[in-house]
Amino acid sequence: MASSGGSEVLQSSAAPSVTSVERRGIEFVPPSERWGRPSGLFWMWAGAVWNVEFVVYGALAVVVFGLSFAQAVVVMLIGNIFYVLTGLASLQGPQAGTTAFGVSRASFGPNGNRLPSFFNWVTQVGFEIEGIALIVFAAILLTSKAGFTAGTAAKVIFIILAVAIQAVLPLLGHAAVLKVLRWLAIPFVVLFAVLAGLTAGKVNLHVPAHGASWGALTIFLALVISAGGLGWTENANDYSRYLPPNASRGRIVLAVALGGAIPSALLEILGAAIATGVPSATTVNGLISGFPSWFIWPYLIFAIVQIFTINTLDLYSSGVTLQSLIPGLRRLQCVAIDAVIAGGLTAYAVFSSHFLTLLTDFLLFIIVWLGPWCAIYLVDSWLRRNRYDSEALLNERGGRYFRSGGVHWPAIIAQVAGMVCAAFWLNAYPPYVAFFASRNGGPFGSDFSVFVGLFVGGVVYYLLARKSVPAEVEAEATLAAAS
Repeated sequence: MASSGGSEVLQSSAAPSVTSVERRGIEFVPPSERWGRPSGLFWMWAGAVWNVEFVVYGALAVVVFGLSFAQAVVVMLIGNIFYVLTGLASLQGPQAGTTAFGVSRASFGPNGNRLPSFFNWVTQVGFEIEGIALIVFAAILLTSKAGFTAGTAAKVIFIILAVAIQAVLPLLGHAAVLKVLRWLAIPFVVLFAVLAGLTAGKVNLHVPAHGASWGALTIFLALVISAGGLGWTENANDYSRYLPPNASRGRIVLAVALGGAIPSALLEILGAAIATGVPSATTVNGLISGFPSWFIWPYLIFAIVQIFTINTLDLYSSGVTLQSLIPGLRRLQCVAIDAVIAGGLTAYAVFSSHFLTLLTDFLLFIIVWLGPWCAIYLVDSWLRRNRYDSEALLNERGGRYFRSGGVHWPAIIAQVAGMVCAAFWLNAYPPYVAFFASRNGGPFGSDFSVFVGLFVGGVVYYLLARKSVPAEVEAEATLAAAS
């Protein structure tokens, strides 16, 4: 059984080469192979989040939700505090030595865990499809600037190339992902500075003058939280599991939270500022109307590279999540399966605008399952004092986490209760506006689904598991002491 940690120590092995292929998936990472440091997580998250998509999120605040610039800044600063959740959800990997949905078996059981594993796999693949589609659309625009009109054959080639390039880092694995994203963080910061300088003259911070209702503020806050701090919790331990068990918990939380929150907040604020003078900034391609003509080419190239980087985290995590769903598969097989599925559905998305609309609407609903799962995951970690039996986590047919047929019912009940309650206050306008969301907050309604899902999922799980989980931990400790 892994033990809780104290201060950070030097890793006991050297980091693998960036070109080495990681064979390990959800399998336990021995302490002798833990080469990571908390600072590496800071740069990895920063490299992924320095992304033009977050500029678009900021623009939505002004153009779609009608927030004033001041309102947008306040909501963004509050919403990005939730990256602390990503930091807290990174503490279990170093102790358990496995991925997020390997650790999740402690709270749900190996069979019960298939429910949130399926939700997460679908979510990650959905984001992959969205990202690859954005890359293809940017490539189409880029080639059109060169005088080439992309027909059906060209679009198919773009999709195949995008899928092939996208699969490289996830296939290489953990070390390549961390190192490459760290290298890219600096040029992305430079691009941010250039974007800010080029668009400064178009900013009009007094538009709109009156701002939005409190209901619209809650809807945009839900978007910021789900696209940021809450939306990455299900990936977090996939990247922290190579840290030594006694790495500093405070440093891990701080590195992850700041690595995500700083670029996210700065980019969203930049997007809101740009949108006050460039209303078309609500899409990656629409941003170009705010740039001088000479900058369009480098912007589109950087945008494509940035979307590849953020999609890398989704594809890597979807692969190891699929392993927890179908244990017989190897990590490399999972990456290949996910890449093929994402590529095929991206082709449908590119050639059918109706499908892309449905996909975007579907992604709005991830908050319904993610809030309760995150709360259950963190409450369970707290109840067991972040102690895990690594061998039992990977036991499919027995072990201390198997319990009643491989299902831990307190987690299932809490998950369903949290999802139902969150769905009653979800505002995914226009396809779905829940009963309570439509009756509060003005013409836009409101959205408290994030907070309701977190609260109900966490409280229900605590009430149902507050005695059994600590007792389970004590039994583990007693057995370990006796042996």
